[in-house]
Amino acid sequence: MDDRALNLRLHAACSIAAEAGALARHLFLNRPQGDYALKGPQDYLTEADGAVEALVRERLATVFPDDGMIGEETGGSSAAATWIVDPIDGTANFARGVPHFCVSIGLLVNGRPELGAIAAPMQNELYAARRSRGATLNGRPIRAAATGALSEAVVELGWSPRRPAADYLTMTERVLASGASVRRAGSGTLGLAYVAAGRSDGYAELNIRAWDVLAGLVLVAEAGGLVNDFFAAPDWLTGAPVLVAAPGIGAALSEIVGIPLSTAGS
Repeated sequence: MDDRALNLRLHAACSIAAEAGALARHLFLNRPQGDYALKGPQDYLTEADGAVEALVRERLATVFPDDGMIGEETGGSSAAATWIVDPIDGTANFARGVPHFCVSIGLLVNGRPELGAIAAPMQNELYAARRSRGATLNGRPIRAAATGALSEAVVELGWSPRRPAADYLTMTERVLASGASVRRAGSGTLGLAYVAAGRSDGYAELNIRAWDVLAGLVLVAEAGGLVNDFFAAPDWLTGAPVLVAAPGIGAALSEIVGIPLSTAGS
């Protein structure tokens, strides 16, 4: 895919993410209390997920009819260029009235992450990145933190019901023992975005879905952070480990959580 085609897709991803974010914000502010279902243990679903995904799917199909799209809620099919979309990442937060959620739109071209846009509507923030072209937040360049030691770091550790709780607790204990501060905010996508913006120094999760990480992996790599080769995993669509980190703590954090970092970026 040539430069012009990728630029057009990045522009479209940003515009669609912003529009979808505005819809998500409206639905959040006007949602009935308790308006959610559970797809599984701690796996929330709201009507907003379907509405936002439908909007994104319609917009992408109109502009790029030959591209594939895989959405968290309605699936889809792949192509040489495939959009991978999470309509609301942080659905548990959304459902319980916590304004920490986002819309994530990423593009995979021939198996390689190329670009992404993430809208966090309650914070009026739009993250964007394209491979080899840098990362931005509301149009301004961002960089991963210069933190050089785990004893100075803030690391977010995501939890997944697809792995035993003991594995999460062991990882958390190891990171805490390194001297790092640990947080969990309930949105893997924003966890990655915050590493790109220097707000956190690392994010790790033992099993996470592609729609939660594609846009964020491009963002972190383009902000100078380190990432793992998530899409090299044979089962990346159904779940794989993710690790992103500020460059100064990447090697140490990788050893602690047991997730290798890529040597080639995104």
